[in-house]
Amino acid sequence: MASFLRSKYLRMLTVVLIAQTVLFYSASHGESTPLPSPLSGFPVNFGQWRLLQEGVVDEETQAVLRADDILTRWYAGPEGGANLFVAYFKTQRTGQSPHSPKNCLPGAGFQPVENESARIDVPVEGGSIHINKFVVANGTDESIVLYWYQSQGRVIADEFAAKFYLIADSIRRHRSDTALVKVVVPERNGLTRESASKAAIDFVQAAYPLVNSWLPR
Repeated sequence: MASFLRSKYLRMLTVVLIAQTVLFYSASHGESTPLPSPLSGFPVNFGQWRLLQEGVVDEETQAVLRADDILTRWYAGPEGGANLFVAYFKTQRTGQSPHSPKNCLPGAGFQPVENESARIDVPVEGGSIHINKFVVANGTDESIVLYWYQSQGRVIADEFAAKFYLIADSIRRHRSDTALVKVVVPERNGLTRESASKAAIDFVQAAYPLVNSWLPR
């Protein structure tokens, strides 16, 4: 009986999600939410982190991402370097959407060693954010990867939850803007996995208030 009820519930949920998706793509309001300021203006120094190198996204990658604005930078901190990557999409109605690092990292030669979620304390309203944490390896090289989706002031770790909010916000608020935020700290220059993880968390704690204020709410 319980199995039947679960099956019936899943079928009903599938029907609801399909109906919402059809409504999302058919009831276009021409919405498009631009950034208040380009990502290129994001601070080069904050906390104990300083700009080390401005990254470049090649044309081929940009064509695949189809983001409206991209930021990729290396910052230097007390315990090593961290890469900040932000891809912003002002609308998802025309097919643009963030590519999950779960799919992109293996395609770039990195394989997940550990995969979990993490809650990080941040100095903003709410006090903490729930994000994804990966340990990835390419041969003997390992890196800590922290990432999340940021939509209209909301931090989302789960891909399925991101799709749910996409549909709900589009119907309720006529908005589908979102951003993928990713932080990578390689285990280099004597950094252990534990120290690289700590550096990644320290970076997020310093950068998140700025990211949160930079993206549309």
